[in-house]
Amino acid sequence: MLHKNVLKKARINLNQPNNTGLSYRDAGVDIDAGDQLVENIKPYAKRTMRPEVLSGIGGFGGLVEISKKYKEPVLVSGTDGVGTKLKLAFELNIHDTVGIDLVGMSVNDILVQGAEPLFFLDYFACGKLDVPAATEVIKGIANGCEQAGCALIGGETAEMPGMYPVGEYDLAGFAVGVVEKANIITGADITPGDVVLGLASNGAHSNGYSLVRKIIERASPDLSAKFDGERTLRDVIMAPTRIYVKPLLALMQSLTIKGMAHITGGGLTENIPRVLADNLTAIIDRNNWPLPPLFQWLQKEGQVADAEMHRVFNCGIGMVVIVAEANAGAARQLLAAAGETVHHIGRIEARGEGQAQTIVI
Repeated sequence: MLHKNVLKKARINLNQPNNTGLSYRDAGVDIDAGDQLVENIKPYAKRTMRPEVLSGIGGFGGLVEISKKYKEPVLVSGTDGVGTKLKLAFELNIHDTVGIDLVGMSVNDILVQGAEPLFFLDYFACGKLDVPAATEVIKGIANGCEQAGCALIGGETAEMPGMYPVGEYDLAGFAVGVVEKANIITGADITPGDVVLGLASNGAHSNGYSLVRKIIERASPDLSAKFDGERTLRDVIMAPTRIYVKPLLALMQSLTIKGMAHITGGGLTENIPRVLADNLTAIIDRNNWPLPPLFQWLQKEGQVADAEMHRVFNCGIGMVVIVAEANAGAARQLLAAAGETVHHIGRIEARGEGQAQTIVI
């Protein structure tokens, strides 16, 4: 259950004299630190609870029932990590936002099929447990769950000596949601003439950070310098993934969404086709939204070609929503009222022979 146990794995010194008593701490695993972490994070996990959650923290598994409001409930699951953005988190000593990234990457994925996220589990692995840093990470996870309206019902803290460099850790997350079978969003109803809306991102979210790090290495910028208004370049680069769950669930109650694409690894050109039939293409007009300063800086300092930008980064669009032209105006108004910045970024057309499924013009 929720970080109850420090994983039962450790490397011991086989040359230790056999007449000396060993403890788990001698092997590099601090059970007391793991217990302290559990106590630290309990209040943050408690704030994420939903009525469907039947079990408390500390058991071997999380129990969640499906609400009776669903006639034919279908479970939708997703899993992801934070990737090499974590390397920057270690270097910059920023641990309070990568948990939001972890949640966002999974809940946004299941959202695009019309699912309401129900619960989330995380896996935190390290060589030696740093309780303050781990607490910050899991506080971020709880924050992300609150933004998504899902319960943080479980997780595992794995302290594994020798597996990770000092000061580093890895994260994985798992989200489960539910959707009425008749309301699953598949993209099957998308037709030529439909409108492609783009919801603004918070930045690079959790994608393309191997290239981001390479550009930082080349440019050697002052990450503490003011970059975007009052924010430093450090803050802009580490801004957490935007979670679109609540505004889009509300939009689904008001009008028909034909398709959605979470713009993650693969950028605009490789994620939008995932919701399009083979005979359709999305024509995206790059002039229809401003390229945020972060992406301008990355492109300039890395001398990155336009096509590469569009297939690596979200370029300021974190979620794509496809609706009928007649519903586009209402969708934009409703999303704007919910706090989203929305752009009319393109249209759906019939796909010509040999044509790509997403074309940025």
